[in-house]
Amino acid sequence: MSEDNEIIRIRRDKLALWRASGRAYANDFRRDALAADLHERCADLDKAALEQAGIEATVAGRIMLRRVMGKASFITLQDMSGQIQCYLRSEDVGPEAYQAFQDLWDIGDIVGVRGTLMRTNKGELSVQAHSIELLNKTVRPLPEKYHGLSDQEVKYRQRYLDLIMNPQSRRVFETRSRVISAIRQFFIERGFLEVETPMMQIIPGGATARPFITHHNALDLELYLRVAPELFLKRLTVGGFERVFEINRNFRNEGLSTRHNPEFTMLEFYWAYADYRDLMDLTQVLFEKIACDVLGSGRITYQGQVLDFAKAPERMTMAEAVARHLGLTPTQVEDAGHLRELMQRSNLPVADEWGVGRLQMELFDARVEQLLQQPTFITLYPAEVSPLSRRNDRNPDLADRFELFVMGREIANGFSELNDPDDQAERFRHQAALKSGGDVEAMHYDHDYVTALEYGLPPTAGEGIGIDRLMMLLTDSPSIRDVLLFPLMRPRDA
Repeated sequence: MSEDNEIIRIRRDKLALWRASGRAYANDFRRDALAADLHERCADLDKAALEQAGIEATVAGRIMLRRVMGKASFITLQDMSGQIQCYLRSEDVGPEAYQAFQDLWDIGDIVGVRGTLMRTNKGELSVQAHSIELLNKTVRPLPEKYHGLSDQEVKYRQRYLDLIMNPQSRRVFETRSRVISAIRQFFIERGFLEVETPMMQIIPGGATARPFITHHNALDLELYLRVAPELFLKRLTVGGFERVFEINRNFRNEGLSTRHNPEFTMLEFYWAYADYRDLMDLTQVLFEKIACDVLGSGRITYQGQVLDFAKAPERMTMAEAVARHLGLTPTQVEDAGHLRELMQRSNLPVADEWGVGRLQMELFDARVEQLLQQPTFITLYPAEVSPLSRRNDRNPDLADRFELFVMGREIANGFSELNDPDDQAERFRHQAALKSGGDVEAMHYDHDYVTALEYGLPPTAGEGIGIDRLMMLLTDSPSIRDVLLFPLMRPRDA
């Protein structure tokens, strides 16, 4: 029998005794204080001052440390705010309760303690218990204290253990919650309306991505999990909601990596009477404010690299970025033959029908974007790879579009919206032709969205920001799985 199995057997025996007491799994214990609040409240009170104050406290949490010393013992409880020590004596809690503590309680159990605040001779704030109660008996042992939980796969598969054992993991997700709250407040203060749009859609749209497919039995209807909420949000802008945003879950049927999870969180917002340059200005303000509000500074460190969100990001066109980083002249970067030859020398796949814009995009994706470490806006994307973006007035082959890159990763994508219904219809037809030709990521033709545009979408700009990738930066996390509470994992038996 393995050591863990023997521990589980012993703990189940203790559970049986606890059940026999008639108090197993009771739900009438109420605490009145959290560990962090008590530490803050008593920070300036020494041992004598606490004895004189006689402050009562009722705490509850998980036992993380247990030191039994005859008729007096110490336990350390962990609650949602932190840890606090409790001092247990047989003469204070009663012989029967103290015996139950010795016989039945283990590290990992959830317990409640009522008592008076004190300091030990070493100065540690503690609750001197006058009553104690077992609230939940854990059957399985926690990971060994001194080694903690270091197996990355176990962290992801059993996030509850990771949160119990690793304060840093808890801080990551507490930071995530604060970031999302800060984003929400940022847009509400600027007059944006928060909305919800469908996650199940008859036609997936808003991004070139492969969707997940499901089926509605009652309607006998094939449905798709949304790849983006964009087309619904712009319908709302047509309807008169001129500033809207959604913090949403999207689903894309793609591979798993340190940067990709098939289910992910996005912020999308749409702003009437604005263009892509307004979006870049707003994005800079947003990122700096989030960093300052949540982390206390516009300068952060990610994997040893200092990133400055307080400084305006550099802005360059895609053609300028390709030329600069690949050592091309302005003439060469616009020469399809030269770009095609460069791709072939780089062993990159290339199709005969690709024009200059698509060739620049492919070279950028393969060789340039990973070089953009500091926050950088890349602008004026090829229109042929931007089916929902407004064409540039000076060069209709380009789109009024940008992406924000940080540490070689796309963090945001925004553009002046295409609001010409005839141009949109033509681009949908082109996407539909690509789909018919086998491109599983190409868009469907959305007749209702074209109809909505025929009712009039005001000049509008819209943007999507990847919350998960932003969280990687703000928490110095190397993998997207580190910032998702429950990342998708391959089943253990697969």
